[in-house]
Amino acid sequence: MNIPLIDIAPLYQDNPTGKLSVANAIDHACQHSGFFYIQGHPISRERIAAMRQLAQDFFALPAAEKLKINIQLSANHRGYGETAAEQLDPSQPGDWKESYDMGLNLPVDHELIGPERPLYGPNQYPTAIPDFQRRMETHYWDMLALGKKILSALALALGIDETFFDNKFDHPLSVLRFLHYPSRPTTDKQAAIGAGAHSDYGCITILWQDEIGGLQVQDVNGRWIDAPPIANTFVINIGNMMARWSNDRYKSTPHRVYNPSGAERYSMPFFVEPDFDTDVSCLPNCAAAGDTPKYAPISAGDWMIYCFNNTYAYRAEEYQQEET
Repeated sequence: MNIPLIDIAPLYQDNPTGKLSVANAIDHACQHSGFFYIQGHPISRERIAAMRQLAQDFFALPAAEKLKINIQLSANHRGYGETAAEQLDPSQPGDWKESYDMGLNLPVDHELIGPERPLYGPNQYPTAIPDFQRRMETHYWDMLALGKKILSALALALGIDETFFDNKFDHPLSVLRFLHYPSRPTTDKQAAIGAGAHSDYGCITILWQDEIGGLQVQDVNGRWIDAPPIANTFVINIGNMMARWSNDRYKSTPHRVYNPSGAERYSMPFFVEPDFDTDVSCLPNCAAAGDTPKYAPISAGDWMIYCFNNTYAYRAEEYQQEET
């Protein structure tokens, strides 16, 4: 499997030929591996270093302080997740990582919040770290702008207007996560797995990983291929929502975190997700004329709820109680 490195700087320039060349390279990667690296993006080294330090400061807080914003206290899946709270591979134990999730921060009385859109709502922020909220929200919006730029390239490659996705992110479900994989002895292969094999739920994912690495991508033969960290790049991958949206033109590829060193590891994924009510039905030019698309239309929010309920035990229990 080839995971290409693509310079996306031409997407920020007024040169249609350069833009289309990058768009076609991204389109090719999304069809074949579902993964690619990007360089030439506007997120500075200084910003990444500052956000890494912020993540380290957060996870270094006492457990009691972090549990004040336990994700189980949030109606919209925001806050701190303890080690093993998430189980990405249902056939394996809970993942050996702790997390912090934040998204679009809406006041509790916002008109979008209600039982029909349960993923909208306020964030939970730690009070023990000065300026935490402002720094997180600034980075959130900058990462969303990067995600929309990548999506504009996919639109170009599909032969549709490059602004096609722009109005689908007015109130995004996008999520910025801090992940911390504590050090642990690794006496066998299973112990080295920090995050179980899975494919991402949503549209696209933008990942920063530290120098420890550990990301592995599964090829068509079931082999695990390393996707090591490359300085000043992000790893991009297609999620299940985009695979569905593209009528399987684009590939949502299983991946995992495998860290045989057992060393402490940090990563920061940003999940690019559209507005709750976005219609996820076959994109233009992703089905032959006269062919019926493979998937029925669904809203982005309903798709995400389905995925969350199948990954987090506490949400599955709540969902079952609501159904009974």
